[in-house]
Amino acid sequence: MSDTTMPGRTFAAAKPRAAPQRRKRSLKHSKWPVLLLFLPPALMLFTVLVILPMGEAAWYSFYNWNGYGVPEQWVGWRNYQLIFRNGAFSQALINNGMIVVASILIQVPLALWLATMISSRIHGALFFRLIFFLPYVLADVAAGMIWRFVYDGDFGLVGGIAHLFGAEPPYWLADRDTAMYAILGVVIWKYFGFHMMLFIAGLQSIDKSVLEAADIDGATGFQKFRLVTLPLLGSTVRLSVFFAVVGSLQLFDMIMPLTGGGPSNSTQTMVTFLYNFGVTRMQVGFGSAVGVVLFVICVTLAFSYKRIFMRHD
Repeated sequence: MSDTTMPGRTFAAAKPRAAPQRRKRSLKHSKWPVLLLFLPPALMLFTVLVILPMGEAAWYSFYNWNGYGVPEQWVGWRNYQLIFRNGAFSQALINNGMIVVASILIQVPLALWLATMISSRIHGALFFRLIFFLPYVLADVAAGMIWRFVYDGDFGLVGGIAHLFGAEPPYWLADRDTAMYAILGVVIWKYFGFHMMLFIAGLQSIDKSVLEAADIDGATGFQKFRLVTLPLLGSTVRLSVFFAVVGSLQLFDMIMPLTGGGPSNSTQTMVTFLYNFGVTRMQVGFGSAVGVVLFVICVTLAFSYKRIFMRHD
């Protein structure tokens, strides 16, 4: 009789097969105390700080209310009609679109180019990473105040350079035709370091043997980037574009110290429009309607982008 037919041997062989099943059951049971301990506080905070304020904003958007007392003057959809009849809101939508386009076409490619340059082991790579990432660490309000001084035609850096060459100093932030382009330059300078660090992390995750194989096959630097590096960075590029789009729609802190939405509402974004036309004018119902529109736009773009471009990531 062979050993495999012996009762002891058969029992010993079957015992390890049952052990993983018991281990899986124990792991499933061990998750419940963790869920019961941590999930209710998180759901309560999310409900109190996110869900309820969103519901209140949607409710207040149907009232003509200044924020004091209980809203009583029901106006229905009038606040939403006033939003789309306001020329400043149309300009805000255009400005947000310009920021999105500049972020995708200039900021993200610039960050990718710099990441490929300093991701290799060159002398001073860490120093350059720190220098390029430093603007992102700076607070948005502080960055806006610094660049407002830089753009100043009387006492700023731009005005000083113009005086040095004997030219008339420009006042870019005071001109309707140039103010938004000046802000775009600040936006690109402020946030490209964040995207650069994303790309550096993605480049470091690429297997070096793949790049070495491309070198052995005689691929040029551009061919190696286009055919090897860029396809392997696909998920990182899509994530970077997602952050750029969502961040562009929420831009507020940096514009307020720069222009405050002026001159003549030429640099309004959707968030500055909400603040200037809703909060500062004590039109809480109208501002709530703007917030609802902004929320719908952000959620629609975010979920559509993730569903179309990031469904496999």
